[in-house]
Amino acid sequence: MKILIQNGQIIDPANQLNCNGSVYIAEGKIISVTTPPTGFTADKIIDAQGQIICPGFIDLSTRLREPGQSRKATFKSETAAAARAGITSMCLQPDTRPVIDTPAVAELIKGLAERCGYDQIYPIAALTQKLAGSELSAMLALKDAGCIAVSNANQPVHNLLVLRRAMEYAASHGLLLMFRPQDFCLSNKGCMHEGAVSTRYGLPGIPEAAETIALAQCLELAELTGCRVHFSQLSGWRSVIKIQQAKKYGLNISADVAMHQLDLTEDDIEPFNSAYHVIPPLRSRQDRDALREGLANGVIDAICSDHQPHDIDAKLGAFPETEPGISALETLLPLLLKLVSEGVISLSQGIGALTQKPAAIIQHATGSLSIGSNADICVFDPNATWTLDAQHWHSQGINTPYWGQTLTGKVSHTLQAGKLIFTAHQD
Repeated sequence: MKILIQNGQIIDPANQLNCNGSVYIAEGKIISVTTPPTGFTADKIIDAQGQIICPGFIDLSTRLREPGQSRKATFKSETAAAARAGITSMCLQPDTRPVIDTPAVAELIKGLAERCGYDQIYPIAALTQKLAGSELSAMLALKDAGCIAVSNANQPVHNLLVLRRAMEYAASHGLLLMFRPQDFCLSNKGCMHEGAVSTRYGLPGIPEAAETIALAQCLELAELTGCRVHFSQLSGWRSVIKIQQAKKYGLNISADVAMHQLDLTEDDIEPFNSAYHVIPPLRSRQDRDALREGLANGVIDAICSDHQPHDIDAKLGAFPETEPGISALETLLPLLLKLVSEGVISLSQGIGALTQKPAAIIQHATGSLSIGSNADICVFDPNATWTLDAQHWHSQGINTPYWGQTLTGKVSHTLQAGKLIFTAHQD
């Protein structure tokens, strides 16, 4: 099918494009941008008047709850939410049930993706068997099965020798290691940032040092082994400084931050409202502002959703007893536009942090509107407002602190490899 997306503002950070024009698509590929190809006749025309045309978003950290926890969410429900959010590629964390530690489970993931018509779900392989932190997984076999990186998700690797061996193995096979820094002993089963708010509510806190100490250890091992490491979901200002220093000295590293960490702080937490229970925790305003600055100056490369849908039972009970995580796919774009409106970053920078930069991290030829690339495209209205309620929410998980709020920014069309997987009239 030949598709013409016309009359929009094209923003493609990878190709330094920011202009008005049209995008021409044939056989799932982009064949021209701004210039009409000779003899091109569109089978479908999308009018993007007053809207932004950009590459489809790439989410570096998501959980779809299948296999193993379909009561919380399914591939069908979450890919529908992703399509409505302009997300065309998702990296799936390995803590599924069963864990993604064998090629068979990786193949199962690909089969589930195909059955729901959303092909671009990329499994992240478990770093250790069953994420237990003791024995290495069959990393090379998992890479051959389509896994784009290795990670121990949110589970600890207590023995640094095991982590060193894993990094040596990953480096020898050209595998990206994704690492979420957190010292689990220092975290001590905490549920909030250790500070004035946790003290006020009498809740166990997690010191920022739990992140920075684990980060420093992994940086030392990255230098020792030469492993390419991506640090996931940073939350503290000292972490930003350490990443900045490591990049200055040439370490082959990158980093991301979850969108909610760029918006919320511990001061936003409503007393004992478990929708705000996330790990790493929402930290101080100083931490949030440092994360914002790190994103603006390129120390932090990318933004992820860290999407974690839960059922109602998981969020009931006392705050420390509830499961951490926010259902975050559908708030990704509005919160990005909020950062832009507050002058934190430019729109082009924000789109780059969700497209070009994640693509470079996982070394995929996506995240741009380059000629010949797959037509992964998001078209959105930056001025459209909507209320986050049951009528406008599509994830099976409703665990979000933004429930009932009016948000700005709405996707009208999402194309994945030239296939229209969402159009606003479906709603």
